[in-house]
Amino acid sequence: MEKFGRSQSVKRIEDQRFLTGHGAYVDDITPDGALFAYFLRSNVAHGTITALDLADARDMPGVHLVLAADDLADAGVTLPLKGVTVKNRDGSKGAQTVRPILAQGRVRHVGEPVVAIIADTLLAAKDAAEAIMLEIDDLPVHLDLATGGDAIHDTAPDNQAFDWGLGDPDACAAAIKDAAHVVTVEVPDNRVIVNAMEPRGCYAEIENGRLHVAVNGQGVWAPKDDLAYHLNMDAKDIRVTNPDTGGGFGMKAMRYPETFAVAQAARMLDRPVRWMSERTEAMLTDNAGRDLSTTATIAFDDDLRITAYQLDTIANMGAYNSQFAQAIQTDLFAKVLMGTYDVQTAFMRTRGVYTNTTPVDAYRGAGRPEAIFILERTVDEAARQLDIDPWELRRRNFIRPDQFPYTTVSGVTYDVGEFDKVLSRIEETADRAGFADRKADAAARGKLRGMGLCYYIESILGAPTETTTVEFTGDGALIYVGTQSNGQGHETVYAQFLSDQTGIPADQIEVVQGDSDRIATGGGTGGSRSVTVQNTATLAAVEKISEAFTAFLADAEGVPAAEITFDDERFRIPGSNLTPTMLDVADMARDAGRDDLLRQSATITLDNRSFPNGAHVAEVEIDPETGVVTVDRYTVVDDFGNLINPMLAEGQVHGGVAQGIGQAITERTVFDAQGQLLTASFMDYGMPRADDLPMIGFSTEGTPSLYNPMGMKGCGEAGTVGALAAVTNAVIDALWDEGVRHVEMPFTPHRVWQWLQDARDKRAAA
Repeated sequence: MEKFGRSQSVKRIEDQRFLTGHGAYVDDITPDGALFAYFLRSNVAHGTITALDLADARDMPGVHLVLAADDLADAGVTLPLKGVTVKNRDGSKGAQTVRPILAQGRVRHVGEPVVAIIADTLLAAKDAAEAIMLEIDDLPVHLDLATGGDAIHDTAPDNQAFDWGLGDPDACAAAIKDAAHVVTVEVPDNRVIVNAMEPRGCYAEIENGRLHVAVNGQGVWAPKDDLAYHLNMDAKDIRVTNPDTGGGFGMKAMRYPETFAVAQAARMLDRPVRWMSERTEAMLTDNAGRDLSTTATIAFDDDLRITAYQLDTIANMGAYNSQFAQAIQTDLFAKVLMGTYDVQTAFMRTRGVYTNTTPVDAYRGAGRPEAIFILERTVDEAARQLDIDPWELRRRNFIRPDQFPYTTVSGVTYDVGEFDKVLSRIEETADRAGFADRKADAAARGKLRGMGLCYYIESILGAPTETTTVEFTGDGALIYVGTQSNGQGHETVYAQFLSDQTGIPADQIEVVQGDSDRIATGGGTGGSRSVTVQNTATLAAVEKISEAFTAFLADAEGVPAAEITFDDERFRIPGSNLTPTMLDVADMARDAGRDDLLRQSATITLDNRSFPNGAHVAEVEIDPETGVVTVDRYTVVDDFGNLINPMLAEGQVHGGVAQGIGQAITERTVFDAQGQLLTASFMDYGMPRADDLPMIGFSTEGTPSLYNPMGMKGCGEAGTVGALAAVTNAVIDALWDEGVRHVEMPFTPHRVWQWLQDARDKRAAA
């Protein structure tokens, strides 16, 4: 730390307005007189629309517009939403599905929008929906996480979305055949509903002849491009803003039908139109997360070093290709396929399948939590079967520091890592030595206690390019950023970093984000990219400011520019008592009529990703009489490289761990045989609560990244990536001595109790 304030835990400045009710969320800032949109949705999981009569609804009081798919098409709207496809193992492309903005002829999941109603009030719109005659003839429902069944799409007759592979299957099979030890594990990864604190919403209006859409997403430029595409408009005629957003977690990074329907309605009526999802509506329609099952095989030599790793995964795509879904379960999954282990032979096969459920896409971690969960469960299970300490097995297979830069079997090159150092640190901070006493104490109280370890590695994703613009005003400075806060604390960290680099007081810096008119380009938020990529751009912008201000001072003072220095607070001019700050020089330039100096921009592109990594240790206590699992202790040691604001990093980890514990302990998504979501409210869906979480011990053991000038690594998703396996490994550790050999998330009381009863019955019958 070079001076006070740098790399310090500065409190979040945005919390003042959030905690006092002054947040500017999308439903709080809708234009006066905005009409309300409501969507009539399918109440069956699969069927053919045989009748749709909108006449009575259009005649209802207060109704301004009722739109079905044909109405949008007649207005020139491009109906099919975009969806990435990947290359199959045979070289063909994965299946392409047609997901219309409003259902056309057929519905494929409960909650699919069929009709948009625009009215004076939400109640009037709902009343009009009741007047719509919609008849749907049921079709067979496919829910199994398997190929086959009645086709949901003509383009996928066996309901297979893709069959993707990475690595050499023959070499991997040969290595497994020749191995001294082979362990195979079945690893299901349960489906979760994201449940952002603020559901999805938007409004649209016509401003001075241009379309303005405000959406609570994770950036504005991709939505702007997609609006132009779907509405067949020139992008220059569209403005997109992203106000305060109450949680995104990847789920809000992609586009949804409602935004386009609302925007088109505003165009047709020349009136503002607003829409906000209700909670059950969100549970039915927000893209879900996870939902895959894997057979993992790991092979070892006589020294218990990993020689091969093979995965056969089947992943639920839901009813359609959501925007990034196919890539999430293939390319992004593979980025950290082998984690932190030195393995040269691996093969990964992933098949995507369509089911009559809500589409599945990115959720905090986007493929990497799934990959690490599978790997760390498999390694832990191998340690049990091979009778070796799981910590020692990991140490034996870690990539050594002298092996970096290290290229993995998936072609990703890790720059640095001190994995054993991090593991040794958490061994102390988690008090591993004291676990035996804690386990004995639990046993004395009739409880089962287990400890679980996960060593994870992450890769920051998203666009590698970002721009920062700094504009000097009479009161301070504006910093324009291309990312989008969803609650992470960007306003604090960006102002803090610019202050550290320039000496401008942080309270005189305003962060500007989420407005496509004010900010020309940006990569949005996702994949833990924001702080690393944005602040690298800020560093480049500060360098441009310093150069421009130095040249100005050199001309003004008559000294060579090379002799003027800037020390992150003041300019130093040889032979002069003048030591101006950045703001002083900005004022001087303004007075001299040099307004051209008062706005400086820089764009950077990172050549490589960085790789945050770390260790999580969970301790659980289980009541065998009730099956209740309590996460009693939780410890994290992370290698995030260099940190700007450690407190914000810790907060991100806490949030990620909470999401991971939720998936592991309480969250279960259940559909009945007809595809109806049975967990469509907080009465039925088990969100983690305060009493489900322990105090989380957090510390860092940083090794600066070589892939960006600040040595940062990103931290937004790390908590979730490590939590799933840590908790699962702790649960199986607690149950092992009772004879339980297989567990599946979530570890709800009835399931855990039943496993224990089954194990006892099996012992009794032996």
